[in-house]
Amino acid sequence: MRIKLTNIIIIISIAFILDACSSDVLYKNSPSNIIDGKYDSEFPFKNSSKQLEEISNCIRLINSIAFYTSYIFDLSSHITIEKVKTIEFEKVANQKVYFNRTASGTATLIYKDNDKVLFLTVAHVVSFEDTIISYFFNPDGTTSDYIQSISIKTRQTNYIPDLPSGGELDIILLDKNIDIALLGKKLSYNEVIGASVFNYPWGKSSELEWGNFVYVFGYPMNLKMISKALVSISSKEKNTFLIDAVFNRGSSGGIVLAIRDGVPNFELVGLIKSVPADFQYTIHPLTKDRNLDFNPMVPYKGDLYVEKEQILRTGITKVICIEAIRNYIEFHKSYLFSKGYYINITSK
Repeated sequence: MRIKLTNIIIIISIAFILDACSSDVLYKNSPSNIIDGKYDSEFPFKNSSKQLEEISNCIRLINSIAFYTSYIFDLSSHITIEKVKTIEFEKVANQKVYFNRTASGTATLIYKDNDKVLFLTVAHVVSFEDTIISYFFNPDGTTSDYIQSISIKTRQTNYIPDLPSGGELDIILLDKNIDIALLGKKLSYNEVIGASVFNYPWGKSSELEWGNFVYVFGYPMNLKMISKALVSISSKEKNTFLIDAVFNRGSSGGIVLAIRDGVPNFELVGLIKSVPADFQYTIHPLTKDRNLDFNPMVPYKGDLYVEKEQILRTGITKVICIEAIRNYIEFHKSYLFSKGYYINITSK
């Protein structure tokens, strides 16, 4: 009786193992996507590394540098905004300094022909104020009417490091409200041939739903990367939606791709815009040399300076809807044609 019972237990165990293996095989062979004409929310089951690498070759790191000349005045000069229009800065300023501001982000090649290329990015990566004015403070901490310094932009350079001929680009179109920019350049025929252009359809972010899966391409911290995220339809800003991607400096302008009925049916649904951020003031040693080491147990007795720092709230990333970008380009198509950019957007 004991032998028969043991045999029964062994048979049941074997049946359980076989059933588990059978389920695993059925899972692997099951359909990977539901064909419903909608954007997918499930994680892709089919290998798409070849297509993703192809898309990654269309994006580039873009850098922008603005050069300024700054004129600094004494408080006793009593320089007001009205007086600025009538004075010669060189004669009135007690100090003249030079500085620059920099920004970096991601640009995508969306058009090329025999001698021209056109890149899409966000405006804030290549937008710098023409004039920066700072004021003295009153004893109670409020801003006075007297100007402390005026900084004037003298030159700006926008360039893609790995683009031929130095990579410097002209701003063809720019809209700060939508936050998009188109940058172009004339190249030789041989230089244009090697450039990879984005050739997947432009989708419809209006058809995105809660939890849709997306791929994100960009240059966070100047490193080309691909990441994944989920969509949230809760942005309070017009022409934007949210994803839970981790945002770093350099991600701005990165492309967001949704999948319709399985890979490799990728569609461009937006551009990375920004993340929520707070500002705080911190006190640092006067030197900005990050290589210097200070003993935290010994009180610092040197000069200090106050720095305004931006604290990014990662995990909440705003994306510009592709419809806003498409409509802007379509509205300015005649202008682009006049500049030699005969772009036609492939849409779904």
